[in-house]
Amino acid sequence: MAIHKLSPRKVATAGPGKHEDGGGLRLVVSGGGAKKWVLRFTLKGKRREMGLGSFPDTGLADARRKAEHYRRLAKDGADPIQARDAEQQETSTPTFTSCAARYIQSHRRSWRNAKHARQWVSTLKTYARPVIGNMPVDEIDTQDIVSILNPIWTSKTETAKRVQGRIENVLDYASAHKYRDEANPARWRGHLDKLLAKPSRVKRVSHHPAMPYDEVAAFMAELQGYTSISSKALQFLILTATRTSEVLRTEWPEIDLENTTWTIPAERMKARREHRVPLSTQAVSLLSDLPRVQGNPYVFPGARLGRPLSNMAMLQLMRGMGYGVGGKRGDYVPHGFRSSFRDWSGEVSSYPRDVAEMALAHTIENKVEAAYRRGDLFEKRRSMMQDWSDFITD
Repeated sequence: MAIHKLSPRKVATAGPGKHEDGGGLRLVVSGGGAKKWVLRFTLKGKRREMGLGSFPDTGLADARRKAEHYRRLAKDGADPIQARDAEQQETSTPTFTSCAARYIQSHRRSWRNAKHARQWVSTLKTYARPVIGNMPVDEIDTQDIVSILNPIWTSKTETAKRVQGRIENVLDYASAHKYRDEANPARWRGHLDKLLAKPSRVKRVSHHPAMPYDEVAAFMAELQGYTSISSKALQFLILTATRTSEVLRTEWPEIDLENTTWTIPAERMKARREHRVPLSTQAVSLLSDLPRVQGNPYVFPGARLGRPLSNMAMLQLMRGMGYGVGGKRGDYVPHGFRSSFRDWSGEVSSYPRDVAEMALAHTIENKVEAAYRRGDLFEKRRSMMQDWSDFITD
């Protein structure tokens, strides 16, 4: 999409009509010569328009800056018109909604993906905006925060903790810009932790249903009777004890068959650290037999050109085999095989706990222990993964 089609001279000399600058920004000139900037954007599937000011009060550079700002808000799911109106209504102190929009705009590039930005917008819109959205940020106090969190603290604990953290960040942003004092009513440590129950005490832990480790060999034998790419991906997931997303987005350059190693880049790992996976002889054999699709870098390609297998593919395969929620053969899911592996390592194998935890790429919670652990126990993990593969394929 071409942008910046207009020049300052073209703007100054433009006659009656609509003059496109690109990206939805246009200069509209009336029959009488009055000029104004209009931005067209799409929000929730609907085309909308908003004014960005008249010319020459708002010059070309300012119009482009505003257009970029509001386009990004729309892309993240926020309503640019509401954001503009809130900004225009402010005097010296912005509202919480306005401050949140500015915070999201300034930090969105550092977040993992667009989905994370949408979640920020969605949670604050749902839980914070009805209570404090229109309040100037310097008027928000502890009681306001508690009234937001209390109704969901025990029923939606994880969501509530995220809302608390996001409000805390927005109010810290407001403090940094001198819109309010530094005392943050949404701060957890030393403040809200005295008023609300500890999240770990009220959160309902829901584990992924896991197949007993002594049943995995029979399942693998049955799985090998399927020739689909979904079956191959699920076998590889079980052999490597890795996560669904890590398997499905595997690209061939990550695989070193000669050194029997799979290196998962940091950006695809939950802990955001590169993870090396030793490949057993069974895993290498499976990979060696896979076809390579021209124009598709993924080891487990999907039906769409250049795309990986769907993230529902392995789950659907298991459902077809009689597993999953309400399944006649057990409510097991792909992610649960990591627990199967962990149970085997603790009850059958003689490998130390640290080796299994490293194989699962779990983050070390104890900061002292993490500081002293330097290596990744790779050779010990290689022996462990071969023993696991032998156990489930004999």
